Amino acid sequence: MKEKTNGCIYYDYSEKSEKEEIAETAWKSLYRWIYAVTFLLFAVFLSMTFFLRVVQVDGSSMTPTLNDGDRILVYTFNYKPSQGDIVVVSSLDGVSEPLVKRIIAVPGQTVNVDYSDGTVTIDGKVLIENYILEQMYLKSNDEITYPCTVPEGTYFVMGDNRNDSEDSRNVNVGCIDEKLIAGKVMYKLSPISEWNIYE
Repeated sequence: MKEKTNGCIYYDYSEKSEKEEIAETAWKSLYRWIYAVTFLLFAVFLSMTFFLRVVQVDGSSMTPTLNDGDRILVYTFNYKPSQGDIVVVSSLDGVSEPLVKRIIAVPGQTVNVDYSDGTVTIDGKVLIENYILEQMYLKSNDEITYPCTVPEGTYFVMGDNRNDSEDSRNVNVGCIDEKLIAGKVMYKLSPISEWNIYE
């Protein structure tokens, strides 16, 4: 803006033109947007490093609950395994991919598997298992001896597809050390049409 005083023209540079104000506002908005995105990415990075993990299901042992190729979100921070949880097991000998199984029994519980009627009994009580694919009839290779009491610090796990699952029924797998349980499956992320929450 210019002013005329005593025949002289003075320019007031403290006032900004409309274009300058628009440009400054745009830069401020861009800066705030970049800051917000950077903060969000950093928060996601921290979460994925210390609290969460994305795993792809390998195989059909958890069908129909989870299928081969499904992507799942696993909660890993300070997780204490509980009966009924779907968990990811890592670092088993001879297994390259993480295993996804369901915890059937916790330390101190006694497991019995009866293939004649397809039932699993925990401490003398038959489990009601609405999540399995079909009635269990096919024994695992190298089946363990029943009844089996779960040792301290370990968990008895099985797949929901009982007739196609290498799990704690197999002597080569056995009860899983708690240190090998990476975390609890919280969500099915993909396929999107089958997105689900597991409590």
